[in-house]
Amino acid sequence: MQIRDLPYPDPGIPDARSGPRFLLWLGRSQLGGQIKAVCWGLLHFAGIAGLSVGAGLAVQAVIDRSGGRLAFAGGFIALCGAAISVGDTMLHRTAVTNWITAAARVQQLLARKTAQLGAALTRRVAAGEVVAVSTGDVEKIGWFVEALSRFLAAVIAVVLVCVGLVLYLPELGTLVAVGVPVLAVAVLPLLPRAAQRADVQREKAGKATELASDTVAGLRVLRGIGGEELFLGRYRAASQEVRKAAVRSARMWSLISAIQVLLPGIMLISVIWYGARLVLDGRIEVGGLVTVYSAVTLLLFPLRHFEEIAMAYSFSRPSAKRAARVLSLERTAFEDERGGLDDARPTGDLYDPATGLLAPSGLLTAVVCGDPDAAGRLAERLGGHAAAEEKSESVLLGGVALDDLPLDAARASVLVQDKDPVLLSGTLAELLDIPASGAVDPEKALAAAQCGDVLDALIQASVDGSGDPMRSRITERGRSLSGGQRQRLALARSLVTDPEVLVLDEPTSAVDSHTEARIAQSVKELRAGRTTVVFASSPLLLDHADRVVFIHEGQVSAVGSHRELVRDDPGYRAVVTRETEDEQSGTAAAQRQIMTPASARAREEIEESA
Repeated sequence: MQIRDLPYPDPGIPDARSGPRFLLWLGRSQLGGQIKAVCWGLLHFAGIAGLSVGAGLAVQAVIDRSGGRLAFAGGFIALCGAAISVGDTMLHRTAVTNWITAAARVQQLLARKTAQLGAALTRRVAAGEVVAVSTGDVEKIGWFVEALSRFLAAVIAVVLVCVGLVLYLPELGTLVAVGVPVLAVAVLPLLPRAAQRADVQREKAGKATELASDTVAGLRVLRGIGGEELFLGRYRAASQEVRKAAVRSARMWSLISAIQVLLPGIMLISVIWYGARLVLDGRIEVGGLVTVYSAVTLLLFPLRHFEEIAMAYSFSRPSAKRAARVLSLERTAFEDERGGLDDARPTGDLYDPATGLLAPSGLLTAVVCGDPDAAGRLAERLGGHAAAEEKSESVLLGGVALDDLPLDAARASVLVQDKDPVLLSGTLAELLDIPASGAVDPEKALAAAQCGDVLDALIQASVDGSGDPMRSRITERGRSLSGGQRQRLALARSLVTDPEVLVLDEPTSAVDSHTEARIAQSVKELRAGRTTVVFASSPLLLDHADRVVFIHEGQVSAVGSHRELVRDDPGYRAVVTRETEDEQSGTAAAQRQIMTPASARAREEIEESA
């Protein structure tokens, strides 16, 4: 795979069981590039090793006053220089290619996983961790893949040089062959501690990145309540912890580097001292000593790659672990003996077996839940994005389990708009240019979401002076807009999609009461004939619903119209009207909540749907 051929047609299925397994899979996936890099590395190191032989031949030729052998040595050194130049150039080119293609493969895998999980990704993994994986971690994983080929070439070259020295001069070669492995493994006892400190640094850096991301996302709110200094202090403290951890990690790596310099120096002095004794005794020639000395000196270069691969692995292992964690996430699926279905999209009632919630086809169903977190989890489950720890049965649409459907079909059938929807940067036309049925044009959706003032604001903020709000740019996450404006634009985007089932989680929590009432009426009219589920507790919105479902302690407690439930169900009334405990205690009907007519009707509907 060359850089010009990216992206990969298929990045493959990674082994995400652990970080080391993921690195091993990544290396095997680029076996061809690794072999090329090793071959060029061997040519490069062969040229380096040949310089020592050429230097020894040249010195001995001078001593023997042999012009022919001196010329031969010069030509041999020139040939080795050419091999070093070509090998080093191609090794760098191939290794960098491996780095970039490995990083591109990881990024494609992350992008594919993000598309598969959608909004469920950030519910299972912190946003800061996702950012860290897709940026810095990808670079470090690529570094390990790139360094691996150079390390393998260095290992082969060191072994061959040691064997050659033993055969050429057994007296000195044996000393070198024993000393080089000692140099290679001398720092191994320090690597676990260095890796541990690197892991701590990475963990603290990830937390700092997450804190920075969350702070920037909520900057408008923080400024509104005067809390930016508090969060700035927290980030300052987190960054100082990262700095201290980085210094502790650097100290360990500096110690390893010092050992890598000290021990080779000791071995080099030993070789010179012992070799000089052998020359004085006449057991070896001066040229042989020069050859061994040059070989030991040049061996220090490939030995550096032992330190580099240790550092690359220590830094890439936690990065690979985080990447493997993200890539191992799967969409929750409920399997049964029926197996999968085709791409046909079902229609009909939406039913959740876990809570007993039934949303009849073609109606606007409002869901009231006293616990906002429970309401959010239920909204996720209705869209087929149940948390991994949940073991409940799949939601049914027209009697078909959503988890039995292909992912694209399930998402096209049921669309869930989060409580805090995200607006990407771009023009308003780009924001609304999304896959849709075509039945609802953007103008109708914007009108139903009561976005008139938003369009006026976009016209005033337009820099091209066109006066067309559809060409006006929206900043990332819509930070140039108020919370209510962002919420209404997100609602308009959901309405344009026009799915079979639209689930809205508190879609009007940031707008005023008059706008909320108009939105409720407009959405009901625009979604006529389509199934719509709205999680809300506002009486203005609930009064426009065709039916209201009250969920208490994870189960449907009452079903009816808003006015009926306010009159007959004290628990519902307490949630909607925000009654205090003292006010509830004065109502004797609160003790007979389960026996209300609305509750009995809800129980009958649940039994019929089951």
